[in-house]
Amino acid sequence: MTTLDSKQPMPDNQRLLLDNQLCFSLYSASLAMTQLYKPYLEPLGITYPQYLILLILWEQDGLGLKDIGARLRQKSGALTPVIKRMEDDGLIRRIRLPDNERQLDIRLTDKGQALRDQAATVNHCVAEACGLADSELLDLKERLDHLRQNLQAQ
Repeated sequence: MTTLDSKQPMPDNQRLLLDNQLCFSLYSASLAMTQLYKPYLEPLGITYPQYLILLILWEQDGLGLKDIGARLRQKSGALTPVIKRMEDDGLIRRIRLPDNERQLDIRLTDKGQALRDQAATVNHCVAEACGLADSELLDLKERLDHLRQNLQAQ
């Protein structure tokens, strides 16, 4: 791995090295994070995308698919198979609204609600595995949120 002095401009012959790419650092950290969750979520019988949807519904139950997609910054069509699987597994119910049959209200079942306590343990284990103080984790999250906002503004 190449170590660069952050005060000096990057030499041209270093610019395209994989290890010098912010995009690769973000990508590989994201992969590592989702892999870290896997053994904690398996006993709960859920995947990482399902966990994210549950987090949203534990915060506010009874949302539409578009609302969930907006929170996850994904198109609702990409979430449909995950939502259907969650319904098949008894974690959520999709309810058609009487005044608009095309709109679905997504609600937690008792089984989906019951996973919340176990998920708190998952969150704690993952935070601990990061090896950062709570203040450092919060700072990193805020910096990443700021980066995402800058990138989305392009």
